[in-house]
Amino acid sequence: MERMRRRQLANEAAADQGGVVSRAQLTALGITRHDIRSEVAGGRWRCPGRQTVAVHTGPLTSPSLCWTAIFETGVQIAALDGVTALQHAGLRGYVDDEIHLSAVHNHNTEPLSGVRIHKVIRRVAGELVEAGIPRTRPEVAAVRAAHWAASDRQAALILLMAVQQRLTTPRRLAAAQRLVRGRTRRAFIRAVVRDIAFGVQSLGELDFARLCRACGIPEPSRQVVRQTPGGRIYLDVAWDEYDLVVEVDGAQHRWGLAVTGDNLRQNDVTLAGDRVLRVDVIGLRLETDRFLAQVARGLTHRRAA
Repeated sequence: MERMRRRQLANEAAADQGGVVSRAQLTALGITRHDIRSEVAGGRWRCPGRQTVAVHTGPLTSPSLCWTAIFETGVQIAALDGVTALQHAGLRGYVDDEIHLSAVHNHNTEPLSGVRIHKVIRRVAGELVEAGIPRTRPEVAAVRAAHWAASDRQAALILLMAVQQRLTTPRRLAAAQRLVRGRTRRAFIRAVVRDIAFGVQSLGELDFARLCRACGIPEPSRQVVRQTPGGRIYLDVAWDEYDLVVEVDGAQHRWGLAVTGDNLRQNDVTLAGDRVLRVDVIGLRLETDRFLAQVARGLTHRRAA
C-alpha cells in the first residue's frame, strides 16, 4: 500500500481512539505487519503493546492508555469499568491513576502495568455502552467501583458522586445494585444505595432511637412539630428538655436548592432557642459512634426549670 495512503487510513482510525489503533484494525484496512514495521523503523509510529500501535511518537494520553488497555486485553473481552468508566462518563473530583477493566472470569488475561483487571461472574444485560470505547454504564460502574473500593467510606463517596454529578439517577443505581453481584460489602452497598434513593425514609432501617438506646442516650421524640416564622416545620428528632434537635439529612439534602431550605429551617429553629445537630444518613452509617457521641455531649445540659 502506498505510504501516504496507509498513514491517512491509520490516522482516521485512530482519531477517536486517542491516537492508537489495534493491529486487527490495521489488518482490516489492508495495512500489513511489514507496513507497521516500516513505519516504526522510520520513527513515525510506535508500539505501546503487542496488540496496539500508536500512529505518533508523542506521549500517550489518558484516552490512548485506556484504548491500549482494551486492545491488549481483548476488545471482545474487556471493558472500562468502575471508577475509570465513571471518569470516562464525566466524573470529576475523584483521582485514581489505575485503569480499571472488567472481564468475564472464564477469559484468560495477562497483567498490564497501570491496569487493574477485575474478573466478574457475568455481564449484566445491557451493561455496556454501545458507542465508543467499550465501557460499562455509569450505574453499573458505580456499584462495581463500590465493591472494589478500599474502604466503606470510599465506596459511599463513589456512589454519592455518581448521582450528585448526574452521571446516573437514584432509580437506575438502585436497579443496578439489585443486578450486579460483588464479593465485598454487599449489605453496606445495598443500604447506601437505598439511602441515596429514598433519603431519610430509609432511616427506619437504621432505627435512630434504637441506636440511641444502645449508647445509653435517652430516646428522643420523633417528628416533632414546631411553629416558626417560616411556617410549621417537622423536625426529625428532638429532646425538648435539653433544647436539642437532631436533623437527619438524606443524601438528597445537599443537592440543588435543598440546602437553602435546610438552612432556613435550621436558622428558624436556632433562633427559637434550640441547638441543632445535623447528621447525614450515610455519615451515620460510616461514623455512628462519633455522631452519637456528639448527641451525648449535646444532652449534658438540661433546660433550666
